[in-house]
Amino acid sequence: MIVTDEFLKAYLARPELTPPEDACTVEQTLHRVLLEDPRKPVESSQLAAIADADARENWGFLVAWRNHLLRHATLESAYLAIVRNEVKFPPIFLDQLVQIILRNVLDDCDDVFVLRAAELLFRTQRMTSFEGSLVAADAELVSGSTAGPLSLAGMLGLSAAAEVDVLNEANAGMYWERSDSFDMAFDLSGGRRGLRALGVVVAHWVRHLLAVEMKVEPVTELRDVNLTWYVGLDADATRIGDALWHRHELDQGTRDLVVGLYRLTFADDAEILEQARGEPTYLIAAMSKDRTLRLKPQNLVTGLPVLGSAGALN
Repeated sequence: MIVTDEFLKAYLARPELTPPEDACTVEQTLHRVLLEDPRKPVESSQLAAIADADARENWGFLVAWRNHLLRHATLESAYLAIVRNEVKFPPIFLDQLVQIILRNVLDDCDDVFVLRAAELLFRTQRMTSFEGSLVAADAELVSGSTAGPLSLAGMLGLSAAAEVDVLNEANAGMYWERSDSFDMAFDLSGGRRGLRALGVVVAHWVRHLLAVEMKVEPVTELRDVNLTWYVGLDADATRIGDALWHRHELDQGTRDLVVGLYRLTFADDAEILEQARGEPTYLIAAMSKDRTLRLKPQNLVTGLPVLGSAGALN
């Protein structure tokens, strides 16, 4: 995916960058000039001259982000450069980039369970147990107000008027019209379709960015897993993986934090690091103690035991 002028102008339309009526002349002029030519160089002196401190900071972030995108031939290569070189940008920029790339990768996908699973890679989820299932709902929906305590909305802390349905076979057709609202919850219980769908997304993501084929299979039991090589999809999962690798016994509370465990099998022609050959690679996803799930797809780029994983998009 290449960076277009229209893509850059979309950032300028965000409320954080749209100057209010009382904005200073420098900010008004900068916004107008970049709407005409979003690639026009911006000097640091121009940013420093913006009167409002918050606006000055927002413009600094945007210009640095735009400059990074323009230094790379594709959005994918811009993303890989951020991940591999640990370039620091506000998380919202990285999440949006992951969303855009996944939208392209899954363009021909008509499985709404896979599409909803893809949201987990760029939107934070709040987890809850509901009617015997482990359910993920978009964290931005959580408002702290209370619906009925026996309803899913109530258990998630949503407003009483909120509509939250758990995606299932019966209501799957509703996803298409509600996808931009991110208001359909997702069942991630062991053995259910949701975990398998997340594995499909992971396989697509790795194939697209690293040009590596692999099979991703959910594992239902955390016991007797030999973690010769593992990747944590989040900080909590990494800590759990580290503990297992050091042969530490996990208490039940820690085990309950594990949302998904996957066994990865690489294609025969994949170049694997010597220490990982002949042994399965595992992928772990876990929620935090406050039941928040924030996956980091960049860990798949940096953590897999793959040689020469620059891929075709570097």
